[in-house]
This record gives sequence, C-alpha cells and structure tokens, in this order.
Amino acid sequence: MPAPAAAATTRVALYLRRARLIDSLRLRLRSSPPSSPPPPPPDDPVVALHAIRAAPTPSSALSLFRALPSSPLPLYHALASRLASLAALPDLRAHLASFPLPAPPLACLRLLAAAGDRAAALEAFASLPITTPPRRHRPAEAHNLVIELHARGGDHAAAVEAFRGMVREGALPNARTYTVVVAHLASAGFVDGALEVFRLLPSLRVRRTTRQYNVLAEALAAAERFDQLRWLVREMAAVDGVMPGPQMRAAISAMREAGDIDGTEDFVEELSPNARIGYAVDDAEGEGDSEEEDDDDNNNGDANHGERDRGKIANQTLKPWLDPRELARALDGWDPREVAELEAAGFVWTPRLVCKLLRAFKKAETAWEFFCWVACRPGGFAHDRHTVARMVAILARAGHVELVERLLAKVHADGILLPLATVRLVIDFYGLSKKADAAARVFREGESICGPISRDNLALLCSSLLRTMAKCRRGLDAMDLLEEMMGRGVLPDLQTFSGLMEHMAGAGDLKGVHRLLGLVRQCELRPDGYMYSVLVRAYCKRERAALALRVLDEMRAAGVAPDAPTKALLVKSLWREGKLREAAMVEERCEDVVGGLPESSPGHVWTASAADLKKVLEIYSGCFAQPAAQAGTG
Repeated sequence: MPAPAAAATTRVALYLRRARLIDSLRLRLRSSPPSSPPPPPPDDPVVALHAIRAAPTPSSALSLFRALPSSPLPLYHALASRLASLAALPDLRAHLASFPLPAPPLACLRLLAAAGDRAAALEAFASLPITTPPRRHRPAEAHNLVIELHARGGDHAAAVEAFRGMVREGALPNARTYTVVVAHLASAGFVDGALEVFRLLPSLRVRRTTRQYNVLAEALAAAERFDQLRWLVREMAAVDGVMPGPQMRAAISAMREAGDIDGTEDFVEELSPNARIGYAVDDAEGEGDSEEEDDDDNNNGDANHGERDRGKIANQTLKPWLDPRELARALDGWDPREVAELEAAGFVWTPRLVCKLLRAFKKAETAWEFFCWVACRPGGFAHDRHTVARMVAILARAGHVELVERLLAKVHADGILLPLATVRLVIDFYGLSKKADAAARVFREGESICGPISRDNLALLCSSLLRTMAKCRRGLDAMDLLEEMMGRGVLPDLQTFSGLMEHMAGAGDLKGVHRLLGLVRQCELRPDGYMYSVLVRAYCKRERAALALRVLDEMRAAGVAPDAPTKALLVKSLWREGKLREAAMVEERCEDVVGGLPESSPGHVWTASAADLKKVLEIYSGCFAQPAAQAGTG
C-alpha cells in the first residue's frame, strides 16, 4: 500500500521557512570575520536575493553572489543595488558590465547616484530618452536623483539649477522631489525655508510624507522650536494621517522631556512600544519611509537601505526578517489553510504592522478579510485611525462603496476621527470607479469624518470633488457645486479652473469654457501659461482657431509666452482653416520672444500652477542666495 502523500507546504509556511533562513544568513554575514569563507549559498533565489541585500560589505555580497549555482536577473540587480549602497564604485562598474542584459538607463542612473559617482550619473542623466510630445521631458525620478546628488555633494547652486531645469523641461515635481528639497534646505540650516515649501505642498496636490516630517521634526527639536514642532505633530496626525517615523518619535520624546506635552498624548504608546514585539520591521530597514513616497520611487529602496545600514553593522542584534509584501503575497486569496498557518505563527499585531500588510495586498477583498480577521485576534489588538484610514482608502480605490460607508459609520459611532487626507483620497478614488454620488456624500459628511475643516482644506476637498465629477462626466453638477462653493466664499485655485476648462473643452462645451474664464477673472486670478495652453488647445480642437488667436494676443499682453507645442498647434489649425496670413503672423510674433519659446508651460492640470512652482523655486533659490549659503553651509 503506497504511503500517503505529504501535505503540500502552504505559502505562509514557505514564507516563514524562508524568513528563518534569511535571518540565519544575515546573522552569519554580520558575525563572521571578513576573511572567513562565505556561508553556503542558498538554493532558494528569494532567500539568496535577501541575503545579498543584507551583506555588510562589498566582498561578502560578491562572494555570496559568485557562489550561487545560477543567477537570474533579479539577483544581478540586487547585487548592483547593494554595491551602490556601499559606494563600492569599481565593483559596481565591473558588475554592471557583466549584466546578461544591459540595465535600463534610469536604473543605471539610480545606481550611480546611490554610489556617489556624480560625473557618471550626470552622463547617464544626459543620455536618458525624452518622452514623446507634447510633454517632452525625462522622468521625474531622474531629475530627483540629480537634485539629490548635487545636494548631497554640497553643490547648492547645481541642486537649485537642477530643480529649475526640471520645471522648465515640463516634468512635474512629485513627493520625492519635495522631500529632497526640504531635506536639502533643512540640512543647510534653512529650516524656515524648508517649512515654507512644506506648507505649500497641499496646494500643489502633493502628499506630505514620513521622510519630510522626520527631517523637519529633527531640525525643530534640535533648535527647541517646540511651538512649530507642535503644529507639525498636529498636521501629521489630523491632516495627513502619517505615522511618526523614528526622527519624529525622537522629537516628540524630546518635547515631552522639556515639559511640553500638549498635543502629544496620543503618541505615548508609539514612544513605548510593546516589548513582546521582537520581529517588527526595523527602522534601519526603512520603517515608515518608502511606503509614503510615490510608487515610482519605491524601486530605489535597496540602495537607500544600504545608506541607512552604514555605521550599524557593528551592532549584531538583528530583529528577525519581516517583509510585508512577501507575507501578503502568501496570503493572496485568503485560503483557510494559509490563515491557519498565520494564526499558528503567533505574530503580535500592531497598527504599524497591520498598515504595512494592508498596503501590500494586491486585492481589496483579501485586505478586507485580513482587516476583519486581525480585529478578532487574542492579544488586545484594536484598529485605530491609521488602520481604518488605510482600509477605507483601499476599499474606495476598488469602488466598494457599501463597505466604505459601513466602516465610516462604525468609526463615527466609536468616536474615531480619520485624517483629512483620507477624505480626499476617498473622493479622488471614487473618480476612478465613477462613483460621483458616493463622492458627493463623503464630501458633505467631511466634518463628521475628520472634524472641523479649514477654508483652505475645504477648497482642496472641493477641487477633488470637482475632479471626480469631471471624470464621471457630470459637468453640469460640477458647475453647480462650483457656484455653491463660491457662494460660501470658498474660491477655487487656477489648477481647479484649468481642470474644469479641459473637461468642458473635451466635451465640446465652449460656452462652459467661456463661463469658467469669466469666473477666473471674477476671482481676480491671473491665468498662467498652462491655463492659456488649455484654452488654445480647446479652441483648436473645435476648429475655432480665431478664438485661439485672441487668447494668444491676451497672453502676449499679460507677458506670458506660449510653449512651443501650443504655438505649433495654433499655426497648424490656422493653416487648416485657411487663415494663412494669421498663421504667418503667429510665427513672426513668436520669433520675437526673447530666449525663444519654452519647451512646455510649467504646471499641470488639476495639480500644480506655474505660480506655485515659481514660489517653491524662489524659496529654494532665495535661501542659497543668502551670504551664509554662499560662504558654504551644510
């Protein structure tokens, strides 16, 4: 009689086995003398990848890689990232030359920048391909890396010029761009300038991240500027819903030790973590950081981890390895056998760990199953505003209106206030799933969800709802909402008007476009180059090039030059409509523009106006134009 088949290993069991192997390799790599032979190479490529990432020296990483029986492409990338993070330039160059397939240009730039090879990184940046018209620019992350490279090298003027070039080229600065700018200003001693940029980010529709809060909190605590630190803590909790990172926790602790405890009561548990939690994600491996940046930026995590590991290698006390993404992948589908294995593992659940795992799930349905399951675990875990806010955002993104409303009703009954950022996210995500009515309900109930809302934040919420209405093709409802909000004294900004104009133009409603232009003037706003380009494109699309020509005249009178693609479109439209003299006149006028036409108009529909981008640039450049900066700060 044949022996019974062994029970198939569950994915959670495989994850736990890999975690133990990775832990043993990490410990051996850090505890062995440099001259000792490397540990036996693991057969599992996942274990090998994480072992290479944990290697404390370039030689140990190379020895481990060379001892592997086979090396798929992800292992090549893992070794390159580790060598870059340890600034092992000769080894990195040799390794890149051995790649079975050439590394993508942006990946090369990222590695060279992390390794500190400024000349090679700038050469790689110059060789990057430009995206296709009408928005011809290099990726935002490429610009971020160059700005950071100059800032790290203390070349303030080059960093400012790199930011200026990014805006001029038409690449839209993102959360990581402003993280680099804020960190650069703060490290050079210009904390007030860093705070000014930080305060502008909501109007640019840019998320404020854990790293930005960490940098500012550290600087404010060092200067004992506790009034501003208290404001920062309030913004972090009530507005952005960000969990405090290590520097923020240290700053709150310093403020409390100085006797300034107002507004810090909710963070006592964060400052005194549960001693039973032996496997929580370590700060040294990026706790709370990478998840708050744009998705495009998460690919550089390995290099950043290495930077944080420097100077910590001598400390042999390592927390057991935990990767929320791998664990979430193992739980995909929420199979009962996997859940049973998870229960047997005996994890101590905390809001921070639950948030990380929720974010790692690919399916909203699996995240919801886990959210409900973890609330019933023994050990005293209870959902708080952070875990609820994360779950609400996940459900809203997937269009699960009924579950969102159930959860919001539950936390309202429990007296839990969610961050304002969660309300904005829900409204924005409902635009993706075309749930305009549900978005309007959330907007109307905003104060019951997150508490009192300032006029500026209400304007941002209104802009989000207008954008969602436009995505749902509810232009008339959007105009009604716009008039209602203006009647209440809540005035939209240029970005909001530009977005609505683009929507109306796309729907062929030129009367609506004219009406919005009139409201812009009524609000005493000055159209920027981006808004003018939206108008020109709108009129040309509807074969009303004569009206577009009038817009060009208005631009010239306002001292705003059209960008090259907008001018080309207008000339082409005039030719198509038989207005050859007018087309020649446009060509002649544009040739008179000093310095030539810009490649693109600064700004972006719904998000960033040229005025706000100019304001950030003025703060950034103005700080380093000061005598102290010229003498050499930071």
